[in-house]
Amino acid sequence: MTNIKKLGLTALAGSLVATSAYAGELAVSGTAKLTYASQHDTETTGNPYSMSKGIGFSGSGDLDNGMAIAYQYTMTDAAFSSSRLKLDMGDTGTLSFSNGAGTTGISAYDDKMPTAGEEVWDDLDGQASGVATISNKGTIGYAGSFGPVGVSASYNKDDKASPTTTAGSSHSLVVSMSPADGVSAFIGTGDKSGSTANNGTDMYTAGVTYTAGAFTLGFQTTDIDVSAVNGDTDRNHLAASFAVNENMSISYGMSTVGFEDPAKVDQEDAGVAVSYTMGSMTLGAFRNTSDDVGGTASAEDSVTEVSLAFAF
Repeated sequence: MTNIKKLGLTALAGSLVATSAYAGELAVSGTAKLTYASQHDTETTGNPYSMSKGIGFSGSGDLDNGMAIAYQYTMTDAAFSSSRLKLDMGDTGTLSFSNGAGTTGISAYDDKMPTAGEEVWDDLDGQASGVATISNKGTIGYAGSFGPVGVSASYNKDDKASPTTTAGSSHSLVVSMSPADGVSAFIGTGDKSGSTANNGTDMYTAGVTYTAGAFTLGFQTTDIDVSAVNGDTDRNHLAASFAVNENMSISYGMSTVGFEDPAKVDQEDAGVAVSYTMGSMTLGAFRNTSDDVGGTASAEDSVTEVSLAFAF
């Protein structure tokens, strides 16, 4: 019996040593954000003051072949927000599997214009108009850099609406480049699945930014082609930001959404934002407005938000 106990303890000790040799690290971070948000006077939103809390877990470890694995899990107000498992293959690039976060493909490039806060369409009624995104649920992603050229791709397997019908899978590809000092450009395409295999959505986006000192100027255009008659949309977006100093930035942007439907007029969005960072604290504010929301003449919307965020 004594020999059996010794054998068991020896095996357990060996197992613990083998496990510790491959152990990675797990870190916990958190955020707390106080927000005042004022909507358009035609909307009733209740108390404009709120607080959101976030907790993030991140872990990483090295593999025997020189690659590294990393994991991220984020909760907002104690509810699941997003997760990501990433394999870093060195010069070959990274493979990832994510839920709830558009970190690769066209979803990561839906709006790359410079801003000190939110996008000019954020939190507005017409924010989905002319924005290129696909599902972020169960996304297989790839990202790699090869000299001045970057590649970002995403793939979402079809859920299948029923055993006999299929909607087709979603996939996208974006190529980015830096052709000159201060210049960054990208072009991307995507195919978003619909309710059947024959009514998906084709998406295209391209943009360029130029940075000179504290100024950054950008332009992005997006086309959304759907199978429905007169259902296509396009968005042209122009924005600029200025870094006042290493702590403070301001920005202004505007976009125009055009609709194929002849009964609709152009939607005009605009937004101004400012942010100030001091250590782990960030004070931010933005105001977005929209005219002719969704192509409906005289339909208006606006949002004003001031927030104070702390990172731990």
